[in-house]
Amino acid sequence: MARDLRGFLQLLEEKKQLRRITAPVDPDLEIAEIANRMLQGGGPALLFENVLGSPHPVAINLMGTEERVCWAMNMEQPSELEELGKKLGMLQQPKPPKKISQAVEFGKILFDVLKAKPSRNFFPPCQQVVLEGEAVDLHQIPMIRPYSGDAGKIVTLGLIITKDCETGTPNVGVYRLQLQSRNTMTVHWLSVRGGARHLRKAAARGQKLEIAVAIGVDPLLIMAAATPIPVDLSEWLFAGLYGGSGVQLAKCKTLDLEIPAQSEFVLEGTITPGEVLPDGPFGDHMGYYGGVEDSPVIHFHCITHRENPIYLTAFSGRPPKEEAMIAIALNRIYTPILRQQVSEIVDFFLPMEALSYKAAIISIDKAYPGQARRAALAFWSALPQFTYTKFVIVVDKDIDIRDPRQVVWAISSKVDPSRDVFILPNTPFDTLDFASEKIGLGGRMGIDATTKIPPETDHEWGAALESDPEVAAMCDRRWAEYGLADLNLKEVNPNLFGYNIR
Repeated sequence: MARDLRGFLQLLEEKKQLRRITAPVDPDLEIAEIANRMLQGGGPALLFENVLGSPHPVAINLMGTEERVCWAMNMEQPSELEELGKKLGMLQQPKPPKKISQAVEFGKILFDVLKAKPSRNFFPPCQQVVLEGEAVDLHQIPMIRPYSGDAGKIVTLGLIITKDCETGTPNVGVYRLQLQSRNTMTVHWLSVRGGARHLRKAAARGQKLEIAVAIGVDPLLIMAAATPIPVDLSEWLFAGLYGGSGVQLAKCKTLDLEIPAQSEFVLEGTITPGEVLPDGPFGDHMGYYGGVEDSPVIHFHCITHRENPIYLTAFSGRPPKEEAMIAIALNRIYTPILRQQVSEIVDFFLPMEALSYKAAIISIDKAYPGQARRAALAFWSALPQFTYTKFVIVVDKDIDIRDPRQVVWAISSKVDPSRDVFILPNTPFDTLDFASEKIGLGGRMGIDATTKIPPETDHEWGAALESDPEVAAMCDRRWAEYGLADLNLKEVNPNLFGYNIR
């Protein structure tokens, strides 16, 4: 099976997780409304085959469940994601092996790296049709407008590819694009992202920035582009590690950039430093409309695509959305990387209800006073993705951080707000977060919900309530005798606040 969008759609259809819609639908609001209902109910991926105003079908909600995200990563179980995280952690911060077994394991990873190197495709499917000059018309692409207050149509799951003009290292990111005219779009990226960094370097040299947008790629490539990796490493290599074999790349028709050979669409253009247009407002992941920002303008002069291309899209908003499901998978990948950088962290969790990054719950194996605060501070600086995490709750290792009942109990029973809550004022803040008084600048809160030890407290802590082990064992043995063996207690026991406990 080909490693491309079409191969993944075929896989979903085989697993009965794809629904084809032949009725005519409007890309303006209607597609997003239908997809949102599927997302809320954990429904299948959708392929709209009769889209008004365009001859091209639209695929959406492909990664709308954690299960489908795993399939996109060539995995069956979420536990496999942590194994991948261990591999990435060893590559990011390699340590000399101390044992033969460690050397063998590291050798296997290096072999995986060799297999993951990208290859070149000289006759790429993504260039079966080439449109240049006056033939370039972005309106032919069935971009959606998700919300009635949105400023225009958008591209959301395109891989945005740029290159460092000094080192030649490419950056692959996923940023929102807004349609501005027949051949122009604005790109919305944070100043800390790779594309923005490349634009600043090009501006310092008085050069235009070449930029390519690959749309309709293997979802595995989208996951690779969303993974935090060192600046000087390539997302293509990481995608190869994800998939077990190298990504096929092709040279752009008009740019000195490489793009995935199996892409459905490729847009080729340039950004002139300093040229901006208003971008927004758009419904965003915070659950509100974002503001209007002046954003760089891309002038596209070439479009290539496969014959009968499929347009892949998604949209942001209050969870659950596809980006939230992707974040759940990345959470599992981050965990071993985070443990490697912050040794006391046993586990961590970014709840989807907290937008998958605004609040973090971390558990530690507490050994000394003040350790919870140290762990929270280390978490904030461990990866760029955690820069905008507002709340960090630290609990003991025996707390199930994915069970809100246990977390709320730990906060309620182990926290004295005057001692255990600390706030860092005036730190970098997400510009899409309206909670701060000043856009882009706000505070962070740490909560120490661990058991306190001297000198954190000057009195003894109460003994924890536990079942008598002999009585508990006896009840296990006699459970059927009680006539209770047929009960599913997880279903009978109500979940606090309506949460689903996994």
